[in-house]
Amino acid sequence: MSIPLENAYATYKLENGILYVVYSKDVILDLPAAVYIVKDRLSMHEGRFLPVLCDIRQIKEINKAARAYLSIEGSILIKAVAFIVDSPVSEMLSEFYLRTSKPPIPTESFNTMEEALKFLNKFK
Repeated sequence: MSIPLENAYATYKLENGILYVVYSKDVILDLPAAVYIVKDRLSMHEGRFLPVLCDIRQIKEINKAARAYLSIEGSILIKAVAFIVDSPVSEMLSEFYLRTSKPPIPTESFNTMEEALKFLNKFK
């Protein structure tokens, strides 16, 4: 397990070959935030391709520029992504992102951590 990293937007930790990204409460993501998030995430990878679990339940809003950046630049060194959703807002954000951004890597949404980890473990 690596040392967790935290910024104003998210907390990152690497555990059992999976990178966990937990977004902060009521965070609003724009392009500068997305660039910062990807920079910090890449520092956790240490050059390795990894499956990533993104807990997006606390995200308040994400704009089009941030979605576009995360779908392309945000996919660097990622084998697969699992979103954790629960509220109607996080579920809607996830569905909209998947439908409009068409990420180039396997990406799915889940309501439980167990389902998400089962999906991601196939990519370890």
